Amino acid sequence: MSFIDDIRTAFSRRDNALNQLLLINALVFVALILFGAVMFVSTGSSNHGLVLEWLAVPSEPMRLLTRPWTLLTYSFTHIGFFHILFNLLNLYWFGSLVREYLGDRKLVSIYVLGALAGVLFYLLAFNLIPVFQSRPSILYGASASVIAIIVAAATLLPDYTFSIILIGPVKIKYIAAVVVLVSVASLDKGNAGGEIAHLGGALLGFLYIKQLQAGRDLGTPVQAIGDWVGGLLSGRPRLRVTHRGGSAPAPKKGAMPKPEQNDIDTILDKISRSGYESLSKDEKQKLFRASQK
Repeated sequence: MSFIDDIRTAFSRRDNALNQLLLINALVFVALILFGAVMFVSTGSSNHGLVLEWLAVPSEPMRLLTRPWTLLTYSFTHIGFFHILFNLLNLYWFGSLVREYLGDRKLVSIYVLGALAGVLFYLLAFNLIPVFQSRPSILYGASASVIAIIVAAATLLPDYTFSIILIGPVKIKYIAAVVVLVSVASLDKGNAGGEIAHLGGALLGFLYIKQLQAGRDLGTPVQAIGDWVGGLLSGRPRLRVTHRGGSAPAPKKGAMPKPEQNDIDTILDKISRSGYESLSKDEKQKLFRASQK
């Protein structure tokens, strides 16, 4: 029961989006393993195809209309161990970076929009490009969402470095470039649908950050729907707070507010005394927003 309580606690927090995304992917994977084991013992076959029929995105648009939920469920569905392992590792590494600088809500927005962009590219390719039209297919896995987050992180902080075993420090803009090039090079390697979805996710990640830096948050509809669903699940009505009298001009919708110069001076002093890693998450976000001036 403590395990169930831990899961309930993880989903009850509003500042834990990265862990929640990781946990949903892991729980779906475990559920599919258990389902496959039960079906194998009962029928001699794991019947994963039966599950994917209802969780993965079909390449036929008319069939997709009967399974609209797959537009999101596919991005949490994995069958192979290494498939989910690499996706969750990348989601954790790059998602931590995006969450640190932009927060939980924008991380979830990139994940969801990356999944939808991946589906869009996948459907267009398999219904408009002749070489793919004769190959009915299904799409599943978090790769499009994860690559959207990788490219978003690289667009946001291109010179940020990760230390890679046997290689050393590498700027994440080069990591993102390699990820995209591998997807292009693998189009003829047997997983064309997945690779095309990767490219859709990559484009979304790039556009999301560029639009955010221009003052427009493409994730606003995702966040609004999330708030509405959260309100239904919690049973608490959303309260609107109003103030009488004059008020300061509202910031541009979707824009990242600029921190005060005094705050930046204080943060820079702290860096000179204790180093960058001593900064809190809020201080790092303020420093990043100031760099966008």
